[in-house]
Amino acid sequence: MTDDDIEVVRDDEDRRYRLLLGGGEAGFAEFRLKPGQIVFFHTVIDPAFEGRGLGSRLARSVVEDAIARGERIVPRCPFIAAWLRKHPGYEDAIDWPASQAAVR
Repeated sequence: MTDDDIEVVRDDEDRRYRLLLGGGEAGFAEFRLKPGQIVFFHTVIDPAFEGRGLGSRLARSVVEDAIARGERIVPRCPFIAAWLRKHPGYEDAIDWPASQAAVR
């Protein structure tokens, strides 16, 4: 697997970012849009592709794309929330849900 084999694309119609590996979908992150915000609520990596760092690759891509679009991130998805806690530098772009504020 090389970086050239991996692509993350935003699909606004289906409200998900798709992680493509060699052209096939290996995972996704579902979202909802609110004015000025993107709410991530579910992330999945196909079990056949687990353990390759693809979840982290997907998380970084969706976070950086949302920031580039001027959207504030609301991490309701446990995976995206955990990734953000492990990777400092994005704090100014996050609106933590009240239910997760204490575990930041």
